[in-house]
Amino acid sequence: MSADERNAESVWDYPRPPRVESSTQLVEVVLGGVTVASTREAVRVLETSHPPTYYLPRHAFVDGALRSAAGSSYCEFKGTAAYLDVVAGEVVASRAAWTYPHPTEGFERLRDHLALYPAAMDRCTVDGEVVRPQEGGFYGGWVTSAVVGPFKGGPGSAGW
Repeated sequence: MSADERNAESVWDYPRPPRVESSTQLVEVVLGGVTVASTREAVRVLETSHPPTYYLPRHAFVDGALRSAAGSSYCEFKGTAAYLDVVAGEVVASRAAWTYPHPTEGFERLRDHLALYPAAMDRCTVDGEVVRPQEGGFYGGWVTSAVVGPFKGGPGSAGW
């Protein structure tokens, strides 16, 4: 085990229900070769077996980068999510972002913040490190060297 792995957060130490915490790390999102969001005011959601999901404040996105999309989903902890497309010029990542317009008690800090599927973007970075998307396509976790798994989402993990 490397020194980085020994100093990393284990996702198995994260709580359930999830914890919401502020982050001052520089979080940047690139789509279509354009930086569509940049902030040091992200919020991380930490849940057992999942890499962190970063929620960026709406004001971190450049004008025109977000547009409402059809559909919704429900989280037993956070409530009902609304979806958005992320747009950079002619490039559109459909339903690649979500938000909780009316988050449930305990998750109020997510109001006016958006999470993104990193796999749908050209690149997402945390303090300059390129994020690897959580496997499986359903969850929106951001895998960096700061966290170790195994992570839910990959093959065989549905029953975890």
